Amino acid sequence: MRSLLSLAMRSAWNRRGTLSLVVASIALATLLLLSLERMRTDMRESFSQAVSGTDLIVGARTGPVQLMLYTVFRIGGATSNISMSSVQALQGHRAVAWVVPVSLGDSHRGFPVLGTTPAYFQHFRYGDRQPLALAQGQPFRGDLDGLFETVLGAEVAQRLGYRLGQRITLSHGAGGTPGLEHGDKPFTVAGILARTGTPVDRTVHVSLQGIQAIHLDWAAGSPMPGLVIPAEQARKFDLEPKEVTAALVGLKNRAAVFAVQRHVAALADEPLIAVLPGVALDELWGVIGVGERALLAMSGLVAVVSLAGLVAVVLAGLSERRRELAVLRAVGAGPRHVMLLLAAEGALVTLAGAVLGCVLTFAFIAAAGPLMQTRFGVTLQLSAPTQSQWILLSAVVVAGMLASLVPALRAYRLSLADGLSPRA
Repeated sequence: MRSLLSLAMRSAWNRRGTLSLVVASIALATLLLLSLERMRTDMRESFSQAVSGTDLIVGARTGPVQLMLYTVFRIGGATSNISMSSVQALQGHRAVAWVVPVSLGDSHRGFPVLGTTPAYFQHFRYGDRQPLALAQGQPFRGDLDGLFETVLGAEVAQRLGYRLGQRITLSHGAGGTPGLEHGDKPFTVAGILARTGTPVDRTVHVSLQGIQAIHLDWAAGSPMPGLVIPAEQARKFDLEPKEVTAALVGLKNRAAVFAVQRHVAALADEPLIAVLPGVALDELWGVIGVGERALLAMSGLVAVVSLAGLVAVVLAGLSERRRELAVLRAVGAGPRHVMLLLAAEGALVTLAGAVLGCVLTFAFIAAAGPLMQTRFGVTLQLSAPTQSQWILLSAVVVAGMLASLVPALRAYRLSLADGLSPRA
C-alpha cells in the first residue's frame, strides 16, 4: 500500500500543472465553507454575549429586533426617543431593581457615542454576567464637576491612540459630517475600559448631562445662528435630560418579567415596548437563518463543482494514460491496484486542497478579524476548528474520495489489450 501511495504521489506530481488548478478550486470551496461557518458561529456568540443580566430593554414602540440592534449593538437607528418621566415611572415599579437610561445619536470619528449614567458601569453585564472593568482611570462622575468627562471603549482607545487626560470632540449624528462637530465643548478622557469583545469596546461613553450640554446651542440638528454657549457657562443651565433613546432594566425577580413587560405596554403617556434580549436574539436568528443556510448551500455547490472538476480532469487524462496503466498491468498490477491508484490520486488532490483551504481560512480570519471588530463589534476567533467546521472539512474530503472512485472504476474496466494496442 505504501508503494501504491508513493506511485500515486509521483503520478500526481507529473501532472501538477493541471491538478494544481483542481487543488486551488477545492481550496477556495473549503475556504468558503469554513469561513462562513466560522463567521456564523462567532457572530452568534458575539451577539449572545454582548449583554447579560439585563432583563428588559425599554424603548419607543418599534420592532424588538430593531430596538435590540440599535441599543446594544449600535446598528441602525431609533424611530423616536422616550421621555424621562416614563423612565422614572418605570424605576418606581415594585418589581424593578434598577434602570439605566441610554442616549444614542452622536459619534466620534466613526465610533458611536453613548450617553448614560454612572450606574451603567455598575449594572451592565456581558458574557457570563461579567461586569465592566476599567483598564485605566475611573468612570465619569456624572455631576457638573465631571460634565465633560468620557470613558472610552478599548477598541476606541487602541485604534485612535488615546490616553488618559487627552481631549476629544464629538460629532453630531453618526456620519461625522464636517461642520457638525461640537468642537467648542471638548471632553477629557477619564477612563479606558478593559476589552470585552462586545460593542462596548467601540463606544465612547459620556454622561447624559454632557449630551445635553453640547446641544444647548443646537436646534433641529444644526447650530443655532448667532448663539454660542461656551463650555464654562454650560453648567449654569438645567442639564437634566427630558428624553433618552432607551432604558436597560434589571428586575428583582426574573419571574416578574412578563408582568413588567405588560405594564410597559399598557402605559398611557406614550407608546413603549419592553423587549427581552434573548427573545429578540432568537427572532434575529430566525430572520437571518434563511440567509445563512442559503450562503452555506452556495458554498456547498461550489465544493460540488470543484469535485466535479476533479472527476473531469482525471477522466480526461485517462485516454492519455491508457498506455501507462496498461504497462502497470503488464508488470503485474491487477485491476484492483489500478483502481486504488486512481482513487489515491484523487484523495491526495482533495486532501491537498482541503489543507490549503484551512490555511487560507486562518489567513482570512486573521485579516478580516480587526475589520469585523471595528465595523460590527463581532470578534472572529482565530482558534482550532469547531465541531461543525470539522464536519464540513470531513465532508469535503470524503466527497473528494468518493468522486475519485468514478475515474477509478472507469480505469478498472480498461482491458490490458486496450491499452497496449495503438488506436488508428
